[in-house]
Amino acid sequence: MIDRYSRKEIKSIWEDKNKYSIWLEIELAAAEAMEKLKIIPRGVSKKVKAKAKINVKRILQIEEKVKHDVIAFLTSITEKVGKDARFLHKGMTSSDVLDTCFNLQLKQSGEILLKDIDQLLSSIKKQAKKHKYTLCIGRSHGIHAEPTTFGLKMLSFYQEFLRNKKRLYESINEISTCAISGAVGTFANVDPAVERYVAKKLKLNIEPVSTQVIPRDRHAQFFSTLGIIASSVERFATEIRHLQRTEVLEVEEFFGKKQKGSSAMPHKKNPILSENLTGLARLIRSNVIPALENIVLWHERDISHSAVERNIGPDTTISLDFALNRLNNVVKNLNIYPKKMMKNLNITNGIFFSQRVLLDLTNVGFTREEAYKLVQKNAMKSWEENSSFLSNIILDKKITSKIPVNKLKKLFNFSYHTKKINIIFNRSLKQK
Repeated sequence: MIDRYSRKEIKSIWEDKNKYSIWLEIELAAAEAMEKLKIIPRGVSKKVKAKAKINVKRILQIEEKVKHDVIAFLTSITEKVGKDARFLHKGMTSSDVLDTCFNLQLKQSGEILLKDIDQLLSSIKKQAKKHKYTLCIGRSHGIHAEPTTFGLKMLSFYQEFLRNKKRLYESINEISTCAISGAVGTFANVDPAVERYVAKKLKLNIEPVSTQVIPRDRHAQFFSTLGIIASSVERFATEIRHLQRTEVLEVEEFFGKKQKGSSAMPHKKNPILSENLTGLARLIRSNVIPALENIVLWHERDISHSAVERNIGPDTTISLDFALNRLNNVVKNLNIYPKKMMKNLNITNGIFFSQRVLLDLTNVGFTREEAYKLVQKNAMKSWEENSSFLSNIILDKKITSKIPVNKLKKLFNFSYHTKKINIIFNRSLKQK
């Protein structure tokens, strides 16, 4: 991933030096296990650990000649260690190292993403509680529906990211497996005890059946989860983008004093961060399909998945880490305009009370069809004439013949729409 959308902590997980360090850690753990089983001489792992040095440049030079990354790595280690290095990788195959390393990198990245989600949850929760009763219009199909609160909007995203946290935790567990089973996964040349030892050392689970590679349905679940999280990021970003439109302007991304919005138009303040998040979400989701296609490998193994994973592993995790942190900063610094929310509530002259009038008419004897027709007629009149919905209702004798004017006026009450907000908050914030 390009530096513009990369954060140092997660980027370092995918750098060559860290990858080769993990490879060495796997080989050393396997050697320790083999020493305990008296498969190789005692003391080999200590000697290798003392002398082995990761030289990325040298490994890549060797790979240019041998066209095999694991052989290049082992050759480089041998150059530093000497003849004791011949005991490394005994009975193992390249996939034992590559797959176990890849899963460990995904696990490490996933744990960073979990922390990102926790930070975002904290910011969303703070805004939700602050604006618990801040009235705004709810929209369906982009059209004014009925009143809600901005806090409830935020609470919806809070719950969504709680679900994402659970999904990610489960997917990290799914991907946290280790395979040290040798060619075609039969353990013909390596004892299963070695795999158990390495798995424990690396804090991974053993892969029950590895066929030489770790099954890619695990990876498909992991990347699918990242795609879902990215879509949640985009849903949030899209809400902000809509609410920042000039004719709406209920919220606005923070705009610094020295910030400039347009090279041509000095008045512009654009929702560039939210738009950027939309773009990053598209990129992250695009990597889900290749991950799903990687499930289908030939027989016990092929490497059609390899080039895919070398790209989507770092790119997807790094991009999502950046996106979650950017969204967190947007949420924390969001400018929120309750007065504009109230102004927008009033631009339709109260027609969002239509359902309450409808329900009351059915209570006094009208059929639902009769009541709907009466209310819709007056609502459409308010739309077309930009007139008060309450006034139109009061002037309708069919309605006032059944419901007194003073009672009709009481139906036009914002508190009616917020009376259950506390229940929703209480049940939502109890969940972890």
